[in-house]
Amino acid sequence: MTGLRIIVCAKQVPDPEAPASAVDVDPEKRRVTVKGLMPVINPLDEVALEAALQIKEKYGGKVTVLSVGERLSENVLRKVLAAGADELILVQDEGLDDLDPYSTALLLFKAIEKLGTFDLILTGRESADWGSGQVGLMLAELLGIPAINWVKRIEVVNGAIRAAKVVHGGYDLVEAPLPALLTVTNEFGELRYVSIMALKRARDKPVDAWTLSDVDVDPSTLRKMEVAELFKPRFERMCTIITGKTPEEVGERLAVKLVEELHSLRGR
Repeated sequence: MTGLRIIVCAKQVPDPEAPASAVDVDPEKRRVTVKGLMPVINPLDEVALEAALQIKEKYGGKVTVLSVGERLSENVLRKVLAAGADELILVQDEGLDDLDPYSTALLLFKAIEKLGTFDLILTGRESADWGSGQVGLMLAELLGIPAINWVKRIEVVNGAIRAAKVVHGGYDLVEAPLPALLTVTNEFGELRYVSIMALKRARDKPVDAWTLSDVDVDPSTLRKMEVAELFKPRFERMCTIITGKTPEEVGERLAVKLVEELHSLRGR
């Protein structure tokens, strides 16, 4: 089979490699911000892009990257064009940040309907910010196509997709007819190196920008994620010094202390 039409769903996220000093958690607004660093493409979505590019190189076709959000950065997302994607489409409008997984899947569904026919949709296993791992499978359900998650290897065989699905202790080989959706895991490998020159050339490539009206979505049908509580984890340390006149006495007191702590933990 040749000429595959592949769609990769890519999310813009705060840099997960940001140092702790750059991360600010606002418990009242229940929001995380990264100061002084640009957002990045979700790392697992980059893996999905690498999978798409390898399929394109082997079987031919076209790779379209689709991203949705409120404040998307073209400079960040043009990396997909520098890596080898043929087309980048941004669905950008007010109120598209922090959507719940179903609303995100619905928005992607409507954008894919506008795009038209396709053979394969690839997404990352989960996002680096909320990590729900739900959007890909919800999108497949809305599209009415088969889905395989946690994929680490992909082949196209006789008009069908054959995928190695990661399971505990190994993997399963799963086949599904096209069109299909696959969520790709990190075992597939990292996105290929993107050079500075490729990034510069990508600046001149066109990017399609759509709004909610372009994809026929009523803003009132989209729901925000409800975050009950958000806070920085607190790490506490306690140091108890065990003393004694002899090593044997210190050892005995230490054993007693450990037993006391064990009983205390069991009683919580």
